[in-house]
Amino acid sequence: MNRFEPSGDREAKVRYLDGDFQIVLPGSHVVCAVTGRVIPMEELRYWSVARQEPYIDAAAAFEAEKRAGALPNQ
Repeated sequence: MNRFEPSGDREAKVRYLDGDFQIVLPGSHVVCAVTGRVIPMEELRYWSVARQEPYIDAAAAFEAEKRAGALPNQ
């Protein structure tokens, strides 16, 4: 993971990689693609490489997989 200095209170632009991410435009946070909640950059742990989306937690990541049709509906 590359080092970053938070840049005010703006959304970061991030390229999501396998097991890592690259900050394209510095910012203090990203927004969860499922819940719309703010994720501080230092707390970013879940994302989709295929969809280039961040998630607040494992439950949101699982929901995104279901919505994308990657998992059977339960």
